Amino acid sequence: MELADVMRTTFSCRSWTDEPVTDELLHRILDTARFAPNGGNRQGWRVIVVKDPDIRRAFVPLIKPTTSIYLAQAAAGEAPWNSVHPSSIDVEEAIAADPPFPGVVEMTEAPAVLVFTVDLSVVASFDKDLDRVGVISGASIYPFVWNVLLAARNEGLGGVLTTYLAGQEAKVQALLGVPSHHAICAMVPLGHPTKQLTKLKRKPVEEFTTIDRFDGPPFEA
Repeated sequence: MELADVMRTTFSCRSWTDEPVTDELLHRILDTARFAPNGGNRQGWRVIVVKDPDIRRAFVPLIKPTTSIYLAQAAAGEAPWNSVHPSSIDVEEAIAADPPFPGVVEMTEAPAVLVFTVDLSVVASFDKDLDRVGVISGASIYPFVWNVLLAARNEGLGGVLTTYLAGQEAKVQALLGVPSHHAICAMVPLGHPTKQLTKLKRKPVEEFTTIDRFDGPPFEA
């Protein structure tokens, strides 16, 4: 596929056929994706290909508290899990309600499931001393995760970048034998899409790009 076509048609796929994803195909995807940019070229990422069905099933109760809070906050009119505005919900009550969250079980049963971590001891987190949630560390892992999804699209596969597992990071680390200095960054299910979307809805450039200042005039062609 042409690069522009891959970039414009890589969507969040949450439904797959039963066709397996071979180890050879998955290896080829990772072999292409490994050229992603990252801080200092330290390549602090680690990928765990989760094949054991018992481990996959164990992901579901670890994801549930995070998604239960998400749904409760959304129902309260809040932007779920945002780090700016305090939440008004009762967290324990939200978790106890245990509402179903679309696609969680299906994602753990996808033909291929990858878990991504990043070694925080080699990442330059320039915002670590700021009084807000850190985002800079993601620059050394998410370009790689996105490269995996782009490479998968080029091979006719589809997947979705999820971050639910991070809500129970310590338990996930214990389940997968991940050292404490490695952050749990993403779980990505992959497979052959039941339906390939080709027309994605996104805001035009002029709505999110300005000149010189945040409140500057829109950048136009």
